[in-house]
Amino acid sequence: MSGTSLDGIDAVLVDLSQPKPLQLGKYYVPFDDALKNALLALHLPVHNELHQAQIIGNQLARMYAAAVAPLLAQAKSSNQKIKAIGCHGQTVRHCPEHGYTLQIGNAALLAELTGITVVSDFRSRDIAAGGQGAPLVPAFHDKVLRHTDIHRVIVNIGGISNLTNLPPHAATSGFDCGPGNLLMDAWCMQHLGKPYDSAGAWAASGNVLPPLLEQLLAEPFFTLPPPKSSGRDLFNLTWLQNKLEGNERAEDVQATLLELTCRSIALAIQKYCSGATEIYLCGGGAHNKTLFNHLAVLLPDNRVKTTNTLGLDGDYLEAIAFAWLAQQALHGKPANLPLVTGAKHPCILGAIYPG
Repeated sequence: MSGTSLDGIDAVLVDLSQPKPLQLGKYYVPFDDALKNALLALHLPVHNELHQAQIIGNQLARMYAAAVAPLLAQAKSSNQKIKAIGCHGQTVRHCPEHGYTLQIGNAALLAELTGITVVSDFRSRDIAAGGQGAPLVPAFHDKVLRHTDIHRVIVNIGGISNLTNLPPHAATSGFDCGPGNLLMDAWCMQHLGKPYDSAGAWAASGNVLPPLLEQLLAEPFFTLPPPKSSGRDLFNLTWLQNKLEGNERAEDVQATLLELTCRSIALAIQKYCSGATEIYLCGGGAHNKTLFNHLAVLLPDNRVKTTNTLGLDGDYLEAIAFAWLAQQALHGKPANLPLVTGAKHPCILGAIYPG
């Protein structure tokens, strides 16, 4: 998995033969600044973008392949024992309103380099069936994190935040809430030269700017009813800068961006997950102590924890989800939830490249 945060590649080896996934190994490959900037550039029209997308897609495939060997060595396993690689690829455009989403990464090259079957392009079929193509992880959460009697909500805070609503005796739902880490990370890089605000310490040093927060929350996306999804096509530094007067203290803007992430998540839970008692966070945002603690304040009727307390590594949960999605494809089983994505019917997701 390499997601909207553009921080790097999460590789995980997982045994899915039991009801609860067993994580056998994990490996992380960071993106360097040159690759991050190249990927960011592809989110907007640039000169020779088709050629650039293919070249960078090949680079990503080689990086994905380079993560396989140390991952397998760590788990004392081999290529021959692996059923498949589930590879999400790197999203550079997400435009379901125009009938497409684009993830690059050259799955054919990845299969060639590793000798392992690769399943990729998970989102396109859902969009073809009239859906948003995202979020896809709620189907996995439904499979492994649902409780028969307790109303849980799983909140993944990556570049974008999304939630999965798991009410007992009722259908699973879910949707994107809005920006997770991506605006905070971008603002931190611009002003501190750091890829993220460690533990939210910089945000904690500032003060929320109510007029700015009001402007940010006025974005129509926040009041759209589900199903809905979003990405860098909407939430980016240009979007933010168009709402700034220019004389704000940088730390106050950071505090306001953290408030935006927390408020959009809390409002979504309060509006669409009535009766929930347990909130479990995963993704990089779960490490942001300021964010974690503020969410707990905004949701006083809920116990806020991380998915690690349920025995599933929150840093690699999305990667595990795409392993499960790959398994579903190989078994010819649908893996989308139409109530979540808005698709007309359940679909088998993914294109298969034999190893």
